[in-house]
Amino acid sequence: MQTRNTIDAYGWVSISLHWVMALLLIALYFVGDYMVELTYYDPLYHTLPYWHKSIGIALGFALLFRLVWNFSNPKPATIQGAPAFTHTLAKLGHLALYGLLLVLIISGYLISTAKGKGIEVFGLFELPALLASNEQRGEMAGEVHEIAASLFMLLVAVHALAAIFHHVYWKDNTLTRMLGRSSKA
Repeated sequence: MQTRNTIDAYGWVSISLHWVMALLLIALYFVGDYMVELTYYDPLYHTLPYWHKSIGIALGFALLFRLVWNFSNPKPATIQGAPAFTHTLAKLGHLALYGLLLVLIISGYLISTAKGKGIEVFGLFELPALLASNEQRGEMAGEVHEIAASLFMLLVAVHALAAIFHHVYWKDNTLTRMLGRSSKA
C-alpha cells in the first residue's frame, strides 16, 4: 500500500490517522463520561484526567498533522453510484466532524487551564496556561466540551451508518477504501 493518497485510493498514512484517531476519540468520550462521576478518593480520580488530557493534546497535534496531510495529498475521486446529494452531505459531515474536534480541543484546553496551571502531557512537557485563572470560563468550557462531545459522537454514529449504508445498499467502495482497498469497483 502506498504512503500517499491517489485519485483511486487512500494511502496508509490517511487510513492510519482515520482509524487511530477514531478509536482514541471514541475511547476518550467514554473515559470522559466515566471520570466526571469519580469521587476524590477514587484511585482513578487523578489518573484518568491525566491520560484524558495527554491523549487529547496528542490528538490535537494529530489533527493539525491530518489537516496538513489532507491538503497536501490528492483526495480519492468521488465514488459514483450514490445520489449527488450524499456527496454534499458527506462533505458537510466531514466539516462538522473537524469543526467539533476543534471545539473539543479548545474547550478541553480551557477546562484544564482554568485554574491558571498548564497541562502536563505524558510527563514529557507542559502545555502552558495562556490565560489567567478563571473558574467561570472553566465551567462554561466544560459545558461546551460536554455538548460538543455528545454531538461529535452522534455525528460519528451517522458517519459510520452512512459508510455501512453505502456498502450494503449502493454496494460501492466508500467503506472498503478506508480499509485500504482501491476505490475502483
